[in-house]
Amino acid sequence: MANNETNSRWAILYCPKRDIFRPQKRWERIEKILNEKGVVFDKVQSENSNSVERLVNMMINNGYKTIIIVGGDSALNDAVNCLMQVPKEVRDEIALGVIPNGVMNDFARYWEIKVGEEEQTIDWLIKHRVRKIDLGCVRYTNREGERCHRYFLNCLNIGLIASVMNLRRQTRRLFGSRTLSFFTSFLLMVFQRMEYKMNLKINSEVIKRKVMTVCIGSARGYGQTPNAVPYNGMLDVSVVYHPQVAQLIEGFYLLFTNKFLNHRSVHPYRTTEVEVNEAAHALVSVDGRLMNTPEGPFTVGIEQEVINFLIPG
Repeated sequence: MANNETNSRWAILYCPKRDIFRPQKRWERIEKILNEKGVVFDKVQSENSNSVERLVNMMINNGYKTIIIVGGDSALNDAVNCLMQVPKEVRDEIALGVIPNGVMNDFARYWEIKVGEEEQTIDWLIKHRVRKIDLGCVRYTNREGERCHRYFLNCLNIGLIASVMNLRRQTRRLFGSRTLSFFTSFLLMVFQRMEYKMNLKINSEVIKRKVMTVCIGSARGYGQTPNAVPYNGMLDVSVVYHPQVAQLIEGFYLLFTNKFLNHRSVHPYRTTEVEVNEAAHALVSVDGRLMNTPEGPFTVGIEQEVINFLIPG
């Protein structure tokens, strides 16, 4: 394919929702809008979540300059991790966009890119308004003793909320409804471990005590870091100590209504790095998806303005 053709042609990765009600109707609607607006594109469909990175790498290697993910936070996470593997001069020529279609679409929601508003979203993508955005990065050692890292657009969770986010993904696939999956996850949460022994260093403060959950956000973190922005070179951190049952219910209500920082058990910070020296038995998730639990201490930092992201305009 000629270089000038790949410069203008979009590469679209369609990640279908795993529901039984509308398996292909969503893509047919998107395709119709793209054709009506004269967008030239090539589309591939992911077979499963494990195929996203392979397909994004194929798009990068084939020279596409505009990559559009029709999917959610997990697919976007895979895409930015692929982009971070290529040289900066290659990455700087590529713009990444999203048409939200995932189980969880929090990063798109930050930019007010909404599910079901495909025509408006495509109009924005056509305008090609680019914003350089930050990525969080967790650096850790895996069970084989290998040094690893993983980037995230939205947040990293340690502890209870990582478990709840995993439950929420599973129940969202089952029920479809965001609200219903939230409350089902909340009910299932009573069977989860509630607090974890942690040793954290945030700025000059050392936190060494039992903690219920930690959210480290480059963006809003599913409501847990509501003041975070993905372009200021900083991480927002919410550390939650174990509240009483009534306070716990209140906390989930505040999370759902975007008033999480008002809860008395939430301790907010802003930093460029978090050292996690201990988080015994706590699950860790990035952008709402569980990752392999790090072995031993790990750090979470920020990479400033490393991805070209297409935003509304």
